[in-house]
Amino acid sequence: MLKDLLGKRKYITIQTIDLNSKINEADKPSIPNGMWSKCPECGTILYTEDLKSNLKVCSKCSYHFRLEAKERIEFTLDEGSFREFPNKIVGRNPLDFKGYDEKIQSMKTSTGIDEAVITGEGTIGSHKTVIAIMDSHFMMGSMGTVVGEKITRAVEYATEKKLPIIIFTTSGGARMQEGIFSLMQMAKISGAIHRHNEQGLLYITVLTDPTTGGVTASFAMEGDIIISEPKALIGFAGRRVIENTINEKLPDDFQKAEFLLQKGFVDKITDRREMRKTLSRILDLHEVRK
Repeated sequence: MLKDLLGKRKYITIQTIDLNSKINEADKPSIPNGMWSKCPECGTILYTEDLKSNLKVCSKCSYHFRLEAKERIEFTLDEGSFREFPNKIVGRNPLDFKGYDEKIQSMKTSTGIDEAVITGEGTIGSHKTVIAIMDSHFMMGSMGTVVGEKITRAVEYATEKKLPIIIFTTSGGARMQEGIFSLMQMAKISGAIHRHNEQGLLYITVLTDPTTGGVTASFAMEGDIIISEPKALIGFAGRRVIENTINEKLPDDFQKAEFLLQKGFVDKITDRREMRKTLSRILDLHEVRK
């Protein structure tokens, strides 16, 4: 009887699970795919919706996640202002590279875009501009003939309409499956940019992670104003290639945006959350309006 009076009240029941036995699928917690994202820089687990509302910048370390071209359009241009150029350009397989046609089709299906760049016109802070946005999710943003042709036509349109052009770059370089045809795009785009410049028009490049190879060696570094996102990888040849060539150890921050800013190759590093405001201010200073 005394034991009954002094006994502890039972609050909860703890269910024991044999860790060596298989857990029924019905007993597992249901977590939708994509609900959480892990920051590759600091390892913080982030709620994906919060991450997107922060323009895909880590709230802890400010790491800039790579964006799809359509996301960057949403984050950069005035809402509803973008009009994509109807460039129905069909690429070829000039070298008959095995599996290349299938790879392109696979990329179109998985990304929902036709090539590694989207071009069009829209407004930023009510300032009309032509814009080209590369997408690293499509064959690492590699530059083939279609990419080169779309960017060239966008620059030529900007020249004809006397508009500024902004190009967001991200690329692994020239597309090896197209060989010399890919490398020719460097000169073609640069020529169009030169004619745009002769008209006294503004060309802004925004370098994002990564911008490498032939894109860096041509139009990415030809902007009147060159902006970069923080800690973006920017360079031509790979780090190990350079070290093996010169037989020297390179600085830890070599080919990072901050290093290039220090050396004068980049004019400004801008946090993505300030990019729209920065671009609008530049366009305003150059009196580019509708």
